[in-house]
Amino acid sequence: MDNLKRLTREEKVVELNKVKKKKKLSPGYFFVAPWFISYFLFSLVPMLLSIYMSFTNWPVIGKPQFIGLQNFKDIFQDEAFFNSLIVTVKYAIVAVPLGMAASFTVALIMSSKTKGLNLYRTIYYLPAVVSGVAVGIIWRWIFDPKNGLINNLLALVGITGPGWLTDPNWVLPSYIIMSLWGAGAGMLTYLVSINEVPKDLHEAAEIQGANYFKRIFLITIPYVRSILYYNLIMGIIGAFKKFNDAYILGGAGNQGQFILLQIYDTAFKYFKMGYASAMSWIFLLIVLSITLVVFKFTDFWQYSQNNEEK
Repeated sequence: MDNLKRLTREEKVVELNKVKKKKKLSPGYFFVAPWFISYFLFSLVPMLLSIYMSFTNWPVIGKPQFIGLQNFKDIFQDEAFFNSLIVTVKYAIVAVPLGMAASFTVALIMSSKTKGLNLYRTIYYLPAVVSGVAVGIIWRWIFDPKNGLINNLLALVGITGPGWLTDPNWVLPSYIIMSLWGAGAGMLTYLVSINEVPKDLHEAAEIQGANYFKRIFLITIPYVRSILYYNLIMGIIGAFKKFNDAYILGGAGNQGQFILLQIYDTAFKYFKMGYASAMSWIFLLIVLSITLVVFKFTDFWQYSQNNEEK
């Protein structure tokens, strides 16, 4: 009987503990629930619907008609789609490495002991938190061929500025110049990593006669290699996701027609929702393929002291 009573008491204690745990967890679920609900309604459900719509002809007004793989077949014969893809790839090839180099250079300068560093860091990072629409409006004024900031400055020294967004040859360079505006976000990640480089390594290299640039290439860059890798991936994804600037600024000769803008126009300008959904999934596969190729070189980007010694 004593054993039975003891078991009963132990079971009661276990049950009480379970009830307490449930009470402790319930507030957490309550706070997380809005995020899950919004993710389900505004991300997961639209994504699943887009899979279905990609196999249909849906002109928004009216019922969608199932057409199988016809949308995907049409994409491979669509010159506008491939033009937007080429524009995006050209932009990514130049803007990503240029942006990485600019943010890394600024991070090196910021890592030195200079007066007013906190102010400079704030100024460089500020563009990363400014609204994309506001940035687009500012740059539209900067690139204005008649009253823009750049052309007015060039006129002061007797140079006639180009039509930045009105000349097809200058549209893509304009967007590349504009991309440097957001280099501050990458600068912070580099700055944190650079400050973690052991000073002993720099001191030892300096004693052996290595100048500043040799120390950067032989010590700093290998040490922050993983951050370079991270910013490379995020830069590629960000370049392919370019939309706000292209939507606001545009560009002559379809040279500002990035792939996301092409998808948007197809869906909401030409009302081909099914075709736009198919384009979105092709776009996803392209970005995923490029990212996987970059992932293949993960070992190269991993810093290893043993590898450096070899």
